[in-house]
Amino acid sequence: MNRTVLVAVHTGRGAAVESARLVINRLVGAGINVRVLDTEARDIGCGGVEVVPSDDPGSAKDAEVMIVLGGDGSLLRSAELAKPAGTPLLGVNLGHVGFLAEAEVADLAAAVDSVVAGRYDVEERMTIDVLARQNGRVIADTWALNEVTVEKQERMLEVVAEIDGRPLSRWGCDGVICATPTGSTAYAFSAGGPVVWPEVEALLLVPISAHALFARPLVVSPRSTMAVEILPDTPGGVLWCDGRRRFELPSGSRVEVRRGAEPVRLARLHGVENTGAPFTDRLVAKFELPVQGWRGRVRP
Repeated sequence: MNRTVLVAVHTGRGAAVESARLVINRLVGAGINVRVLDTEARDIGCGGVEVVPSDDPGSAKDAEVMIVLGGDGSLLRSAELAKPAGTPLLGVNLGHVGFLAEAEVADLAAAVDSVVAGRYDVEERMTIDVLARQNGRVIADTWALNEVTVEKQERMLEVVAEIDGRPLSRWGCDGVICATPTGSTAYAFSAGGPVVWPEVEALLLVPISAHALFARPLVVSPRSTMAVEILPDTPGGVLWCDGRRRFELPSGSRVEVRRGAEPVRLARLHGVENTGAPFTDRLVAKFELPVQGWRGRVRP
């Protein structure tokens, strides 16, 4: 059976390119077909690989896994290719926090060997689907893995939030974040939202700098539909999806957010040091949380 792995890399970093070459050579040496994106192939400069278009979701079709070398931004970019094909993403962190990454660069060789040996599981992460309209005209029909934000451009926004077809509150604010549990450690966290464990099925609504008595982060049912309306005769805003895709929102726009029809799949490795850790351990490591003095469960 022929096996194929797609490799993507943040080519703006020299160390990342060297890491990509190590990954590719190790995979090719194991008899695995390797694909690289046409926008990255020249910088990587490896022979014996299949070059595929970076803007075609078909490039990830039938790939066993997509190995991404970079930070969370690189993983979010790669998710746009991997999601339609159902291809699992395996992130190797070359950035700072790297919450979505499964391995650190120090574990790179062992991570590749685990892929070669098939020692990994696949978990599904909830996504959100987004539809924005103005007077019935569709402005955006897209999705996100981390979050969707309705943000001001220059002046403060005047918005009304809605849950399941019922108005919740009106806010003068810098914006509103609609996030998944995966995105709870990203922009929503910076705006004061709660950390939600990835296996929890829920949606988050987090106002940004809202001028109101009731402006707390909310955790709602994954079956709910959230909406944010920019009031007519007030300044318009902008819609961001995962900080990557941007759409103008004129006054009177309405943004609806619901659980996505398709998840993003992430590969989780077996038997590699510093991988497969419980989410609690990831929080402690990524945020350098103080745990000195912890004794653990008392055992007889």
